[in-house]
Amino acid sequence: MNTLKNSVRLIGFLGANPEVKTTENGKKLARVNLATNESYTNAKGEKVTETTWPQLIAWEKVADIVEKLLLKGTEVAIEGKLVNSSYDDK
Repeated sequence: MNTLKNSVRLIGFLGANPEVKTTENGKKLARVNLATNESYTNAKGEKVTETTWPQLIAWEKVADIVEKLLLKGTEVAIEGKLVNSSYDDK
């Protein structure tokens, strides 16, 4: 049951080609932004579609797959965990 506590599944389209980097430690990562849409009808009867853009990060072997197979506009279904990060701006 613990594995279900921080689990997320998303389906959407890539907003750009993956950005692939190698860290100072030599680990490969691929970063992509995923457009996920939710549609509903508002109180006036109008169809409204809201798009959110979660940033996805894949590491090592998964980053290799992302780099080889995914391009802007590709529809993907992903499963992972949520990680919140923050930083202090100057």
